[in-house]
Amino acid sequence: MTDLLKQYDVLGAFWMTIVLTVFSAVGALVIGTVVAVMRVSPVAVLRTMGAGYVNIVRNTPLTLIIVFCNIGLFVNLGLRLADNSSSTFLVDNNIRLAVLGLSVYHAAFVCEALRSGINTVPAGQAEAARSIGLSFGQNIRHVVMPQAFRGAVTPLGNTMIALTKNTTVASAIGVAEASGLMKEMIEFSPDQLVLVFLVFALGFVVLTLPMGLLFTTMSRRLAVKR
Repeated sequence: MTDLLKQYDVLGAFWMTIVLTVFSAVGALVIGTVVAVMRVSPVAVLRTMGAGYVNIVRNTPLTLIIVFCNIGLFVNLGLRLADNSSSTFLVDNNIRLAVLGLSVYHAAFVCEALRSGINTVPAGQAEAARSIGLSFGQNIRHVVMPQAFRGAVTPLGNTMIALTKNTTVASAIGVAEASGLMKEMIEFSPDQLVLVFLVFALGFVVLTLPMGLLFTTMSRRLAVKR
């Protein structure tokens, strides 16, 4: 195993997986929160747009979204998210396009997780907030969403774990994360296939298991007492 780790940059590949996970999680949380607010908005057009986003994106294969970000946005439309003059332009641009694709895709699941949290908030609290003169935005910001986030910790945790595993799709556009390196190792070191599998299986367990334990603990501590 030592020789295998010296020959290939396994830690660097998993570091790229962590980078993709963290930035995509932030992007998905921001986009998903906006879409969740749209889905419960009193404006019918916003509700329709929010529902359309969730239904379309959630039912589109992630690989297709990632490839579209590269071929559709970069190759055909010329979208550049990195410094065009840098020597690592293609690498950096592909990483950021992968983050964009992962964020857009998982935002649909974040939205539904938050909507399930919103449904746990008693209707009387929202009505009481309206009765004292709070607008819809103030009601969402100060009354509904704080409780919705607390009620949605478990489904949000499941989404983040799924996001961590789904970063493997980024290899489709040449991002050198864990699964991309695993394919290379299997190709050039076929005699150590079982060892390669065990290394990467253990790596993903190390990434996802603490995350699951963290979200389980948070869901218990932040549970809203009714």
